[in-house]
Amino acid sequence: MLILVISLSPRPRLRSRHADVTVAGTSATDDDIDYWLSSDGFTLQSQGRCAAALLPKADSVIAVVSEGDVAWHRITLPKAPSSRLRAALVGVLEEALLDDADATHLALAPGAVAGLATWVAAINRAWLRAELATLERHRVFVDRVVPAAWPDTPPRGHFSQAGGGVAADGSRSTPQDVALTWSHADGVATLRLHGGLARALLPADLPPDARWTATPEVATAAERWLGSPVRVVSAAECALQATRTLWNLRQFDLVARHRGTRAARDAWRRWLSPGWRPVRYGLLALLAVQVIGLNAWAWHLRSELSSQRQTMVALLQTTFPQVSAVLDAPLQMQREVDALRVAAGRSSAIDFETMLLAAAAAWPDDQPPVDNLHYESGRLTLAATGWGDAEIARFRSQLQPAGWQVEASEGRISLSRAPAGMTP
Repeated sequence: MLILVISLSPRPRLRSRHADVTVAGTSATDDDIDYWLSSDGFTLQSQGRCAAALLPKADSVIAVVSEGDVAWHRITLPKAPSSRLRAALVGVLEEALLDDADATHLALAPGAVAGLATWVAAINRAWLRAELATLERHRVFVDRVVPAAWPDTPPRGHFSQAGGGVAADGSRSTPQDVALTWSHADGVATLRLHGGLARALLPADLPPDARWTATPEVATAAERWLGSPVRVVSAAECALQATRTLWNLRQFDLVARHRGTRAARDAWRRWLSPGWRPVRYGLLALLAVQVIGLNAWAWHLRSELSSQRQTMVALLQTTFPQVSAVLDAPLQMQREVDALRVAAGRSSAIDFETMLLAAAAAWPDDQPPVDNLHYESGRLTLAATGWGDAEIARFRSQLQPAGWQVEASEGRISLSRAPAGMTP
């Protein structure tokens, strides 16, 4: 399964001496996009930078949002139906949101449970919607949108080159300093190293289990500022690490909608994903066990059937030595028994005389003798004009214990031998 990871450029901002101001109406995907290709989310196959229309095809597309574009809020998840959950979240976060609630897209942490504390990611809705729409215009359908950093333990500090944003005259400024993204159990903060804000906000005693990483271009500056070594990671490693999170910012009105062949392709793609590999192996193993078991059981049944046939052949040839060729042992044995019975002058259970005697024994006393009857191949039909339901039931109950089957229809009663296993 081929995974395409793309990096959404940070939301365009105007640079001023005092603050960063968001620029409206500009889509970062109108420019070239950094992308990475991987078959399992761990190993990098290729990477590059190109326009959205030239992005390579893949089975799954994951977009990564930069750290500075996502705000994090810790709340107790309200109990509300899914159709009203976003409105309930807005009610809880209304005072904490920096933008208007209608302009903010919210996403819940994976596995969030109503009534328990959870994280909520907040991001500019218009910007994210525009990014996704631009990609979809170029036939790039994003399955998941994941943050580059999220609240987690153990804490992690990642040093990267800080983007300069967009200058007031519209030209892109060059990176000028180093930014630290500090992800910990209480949230995510992105701070520039120049000045004293970063040192003031970090704990005085840094956690011993904290993981420190840096991109190659800022590794030296990061080690000098931190005073200890850091692990150098590339942008590709950071992007692939982000894809392995369970977070997905495509929720509520931005959830991916699939129809027709896209839905089928999505289901097949998920089935082939690394996360479903144990299930696939388990099903294959189960299928193999079933096939082996069915073959073993079939072999056992064939062996039993062959043994029974040999037993019947041996019984036939022992009882009737004159039978030389055995084609159908039960049928041939029945014929030999019938021949002996006829030779001895004895009637069988389905002969006319036997069936007539059985019917006479159960004939109702208040009914006249039968005026007509018909016999054919083990079935005796008698006229029963004027019989009531009680008389038919009594006639049937008297003959059933002896192994006879009685059927009544249109003033006639049919008598035949009950099949094997039906005799009470």
